[in-house]
Amino acid sequence: MATTEHPPSRLRAWMLEGLADMGKGGTPAPQAPPEPEQHAHQGQRWWRVMCLTGVDYFSTLGYQPGIAALAAGLLSPVATIVLVLVTLFGALPVYRRVAEESPHGEGSIAMLERLLSFWKGKLFVLALLGFAATDFLITITLSAADASTHLVENPHFTSVLHDKQMLITLILVALLGAVFLKGFLEAIGVAVYLVVAYLALNTVVVVVGMWHVVTEGHVVTDWTSALTTEHGNVFAMVGVSLLVFPKLALGLSGFETGVAVMPHVQGDPDDTEQIPKGRIRDTKKLLTAAALIMSVFLIATSFITTVLIPEKEFKAGGQANGRALAYLSHEYLGNAFGTVYDFSTIAILWFAGASAMAGLLNLMPRYLPRYGMAPHWARAVRPMVIVFTLVGFLVTWIFDANVDAQGGAYATGVLVLMSSAAIAVTIAARRAQQRNWTIAFGIVSAVLLYVTVVNVIERPDGVKIGACFIAGIILVSLLSRLARAFELRVTSVQLDSMAERFIRDMASRKIRFVANEPDRRDKAEYRDKIEQIRADNDIPGEDFVFVEVTVLDASEFEAGLTVRGEVLHNRYRVLTLESSSVPNALAALMLHARDTTGRIPHMYFEWTEGNPFANFLRFFLFGQGEVAPVTREVLREAEPDRARRPRVHTG
Repeated sequence: MATTEHPPSRLRAWMLEGLADMGKGGTPAPQAPPEPEQHAHQGQRWWRVMCLTGVDYFSTLGYQPGIAALAAGLLSPVATIVLVLVTLFGALPVYRRVAEESPHGEGSIAMLERLLSFWKGKLFVLALLGFAATDFLITITLSAADASTHLVENPHFTSVLHDKQMLITLILVALLGAVFLKGFLEAIGVAVYLVVAYLALNTVVVVVGMWHVVTEGHVVTDWTSALTTEHGNVFAMVGVSLLVFPKLALGLSGFETGVAVMPHVQGDPDDTEQIPKGRIRDTKKLLTAAALIMSVFLIATSFITTVLIPEKEFKAGGQANGRALAYLSHEYLGNAFGTVYDFSTIAILWFAGASAMAGLLNLMPRYLPRYGMAPHWARAVRPMVIVFTLVGFLVTWIFDANVDAQGGAYATGVLVLMSSAAIAVTIAARRAQQRNWTIAFGIVSAVLLYVTVVNVIERPDGVKIGACFIAGIILVSLLSRLARAFELRVTSVQLDSMAERFIRDMASRKIRFVANEPDRRDKAEYRDKIEQIRADNDIPGEDFVFVEVTVLDASEFEAGLTVRGEVLHNRYRVLTLESSSVPNALAALMLHARDTTGRIPHMYFEWTEGNPFANFLRFFLFGQGEVAPVTREVLREAEPDRARRPRVHTG
């Protein structure tokens, strides 16, 4: 028997090895000990951690200039300046505030989660997780597609690989998944080398491009003349730039990742987990430095690509499509340098996908298991990697590995997250009675919401795929919660001195609990309840302890249980509990009483009137309903040994 089961056991052990270490850093489950991996990369200087963020943020230079040229045409530099202004005076202040409000890397989703409760809060967070999944997954597939574009369009390989872009993209996505299956740890050192090399090569391309602009003065005059002819005056140019701005939103990506990596920032020696002032300060430096560096590169690259590259080359099939700076590097610095630039771009784009995968593995286990909305295996890294990799294959196939086609979906995910962050900090500033900041963040929220709505209208494919992710997450989450409905999910039981006295006293005879739904709590209620229980179950005496559960937030899945004892009307002993689920609270109390006294407790119920299916829905959604059979089922799953299982009586 052991030999037969050994191979599947090894596979299962390998698949479930290392429960979502990346997802426990910010919000560990109750009573969960800190994982060693949480601290593996702590204590890094902020500029080194900036490079980890930069593999996502800076890698957009690989495709952003080309997307800007396609969207804005000759207005690309002007529209990019608008993007930079929104970055520096909108996104940057918002995420500096997010860093203050969530210094453990939870991000804006956690801020909004704290503002809402019950099912509306859970469903809202699930919707945001859908857009976050859109952002991160499209980062993986878009980056892989652009990396394959750089490889396919390289003059040394184009004749061999010209029709292999889809295959190469799938291989890159699979390779990314394989790395995580092997066991991936965020290598900040690798990120530093990649970012430094990539920015250095881009600096060379920008300097050479600017030199050609200066020495070939006619390109600037040709550009300005065409711009004036097409748009007339400066006001018209600014107006059109504002209209096309939503299409350039990819240049805003990276801020949510910047907050997510906060736990890796060293901070000050006197930082505490509750008030990490040094970490917050240095994270603000990280966000500011990244935004300033990227702003300079965005303006410079959009200018040189617009004036030096023929417009037709940006379009589908053109040599600059999805690789504008690579086109300039081959054109002005030769194929040898261009090939080095291509491989540098491929490396950083691929690593940007790794950063996005790490973000997914950090984000999903942070929320879904806490909500009871993920299967048990969702806490393990490898099964989630397989799921995300397969979804990446599907997205790549749907978009035909096309960078431009995925831009809308990517921008939608980025903009929804940024809009939610702006709204979150606006509410936080208002609660802190900071009037000026409230107005400023409110304006930023309005701008980002406008950009999001326009982007959705112009490129509905983004919101469609986001809606697919949301629907998938909600469906799987609800099915998972339904499958785990009878799971014992009380993490701890604490009794006050009176409650302990009640149970200790009954343990010398027989522990008899009576489940009571509190109403008026007068003397007649408890007297009538005892008479009913005695008549229904044909038992004498009044040696009972009433148990009353008040449901707080039925949408919460796991929580501790506090039990308080009191004597009402100088006669009736009552235990009061607060929980998210009546059956779970009762089952947990009975198991605790058994474990502490060594006696098997009994609990007496009355049947719930009404349709059983409707009662089950009441239990699933509101923690009440058909209490007796559900309590028994929770006990059956928690204690398979019938001899040791607490007894449930229903009359």
